[in-house]
Amino acid sequence: MKTRPPSPAPTDPAVAEAEATLARLGVEVEAIKALLVRLLQDVVEAERRSELGPVTQLVEANEQLVLAALSSQAEAETARQALADAAYAKTLDPLTGLHTRHTLFERFAQVVAQARRNGRRCALLFVDLDGFKQINDIRGHAFGDLVLRQLADRMEAVVREVDTVSRHGGDEFLILLADLARAADAQAVAEKVLHAIAAPMDVDGGAAAVTASVGIAVYPDDGEDIDTLIEHADAAMYASKRRGPGSAGFHRDPRTLAAAAAPAVAPLVAERRLTDLRQANEELVLAVLSAQELREAAEQARERQAAFMRAVAAELRHPQAPVHIASEMLGHAPGLEPRLVRVQHTVERRMAHMSRLVDDLVEAAGGKPGELVLHRHPVDLIAAVDAAVAAQRPTFEQHRLRLHWQRPAQPIEVDADPALVDQILSNLIDNACAHTPGGGRIDLSVGASDDTVTLTVADDGMGISPQALPRVFEPFSRDLQALDLDLPSLGLGLTAVRAMVRAHGGEVTAHSDGLHRGSRFAVTLPRHR
Repeated sequence: MKTRPPSPAPTDPAVAEAEATLARLGVEVEAIKALLVRLLQDVVEAERRSELGPVTQLVEANEQLVLAALSSQAEAETARQALADAAYAKTLDPLTGLHTRHTLFERFAQVVAQARRNGRRCALLFVDLDGFKQINDIRGHAFGDLVLRQLADRMEAVVREVDTVSRHGGDEFLILLADLARAADAQAVAEKVLHAIAAPMDVDGGAAAVTASVGIAVYPDDGEDIDTLIEHADAAMYASKRRGPGSAGFHRDPRTLAAAAAPAVAPLVAERRLTDLRQANEELVLAVLSAQELREAAEQARERQAAFMRAVAAELRHPQAPVHIASEMLGHAPGLEPRLVRVQHTVERRMAHMSRLVDDLVEAAGGKPGELVLHRHPVDLIAAVDAAVAAQRPTFEQHRLRLHWQRPAQPIEVDADPALVDQILSNLIDNACAHTPGGGRIDLSVGASDDTVTLTVADDGMGISPQALPRVFEPFSRDLQALDLDLPSLGLGLTAVRAMVRAHGGEVTAHSDGLHRGSRFAVTLPRHR
């Protein structure tokens, strides 16, 4: 059997260093905001004590300071978004857009933990295209790349949202099937995948016919770690390929065990090992280059931001500034008061923005599965939704939002941390309010099965573009259409929701039919028994 490359490290040190640097910049921006508030208080006090003197220059100076600070903050947010984009891109295969092995390994730990808690199974499908090399040799690699993209879309279309499709390398794919009641369920999914791959295909005006072979390894029957399951699924795939194109089989199938011992398999194993080695080398080179680029980008952003902050701070801390401002305020004309109020409102609004940003950063930084400390208790989800709705009532009324809460008559309990449940509800309802225009509608519903409870928060607001939907739970992810909205955070609320839900062994999904067609978020949590 082939030797698999070791599991990748969960976190890129360069990304972590960049995030830490930009977090410190956020703290500096908050300090500047505090200085602006004190400065404004001095101005108001000077105005109260005097009734004479021009104020136009003072108001303009204050507005310029506010705008400069906001511009600095925007630069920091842009740099942070660029780093987040680069980090996210590393989790996707650049050709097919599928998850990489790194993401699959992370997801496997979560799926296995859930399977252990619920006494269920999960499975790994090893998919290898039959004779794909001939397509590349005859039609060219550009044509072959188009075929791979179409097949990737087809495989994702026939699995559930809780399943994970990843590209293993070349024309090989791994599919992680979560929450299976029986091992036979994996066979049914494998048949769907084979049927989808074998369907007629039109590629760039030309026809293409492709088949595949699938090997199936089941947790915990065939192994309890990812490397063992991949190895066994690989062996089962080889046995399926020997039986003919378009076949699928389990690792424990006697035909698989017999095929694994056959001499004819040895050349295929050797070729696969060479392919894996080349793939591992390519990923290593890309990781090194990406880390270097991230480090350079973070350092440049840090230098620009630090220089600007030093200049603004020095100007505000100058001991003559309060005296100069007070003298300019002598004889303040009452007609200019609205402009000063506007400056005050701008500062207060941005301070609230920064405060929410810090809260979200703290939530996201501590929200990795396994790091949250849970205090589980039976929680009546219906009562929790009632409390969240009551807290958001002023927002609904202010923005004329219509709430439709399909409230079950009986309590439904989940096994969860009460404080985190409240935070999950608050973040989801906040998100719906922020993305729904005045007069829009927000729908809440709760459903239950024997083992799980599902909360759904839907709205008829701006929706999510197809490009942004796969990244909606990633840190600092904001749809381009949302840039004109005065939202209370940078897009970390949903990241925190995902972290808190997964810490409970649950899952959260997002769905939208496109821009201006609303969105729907569904949270699934374990039911209290």
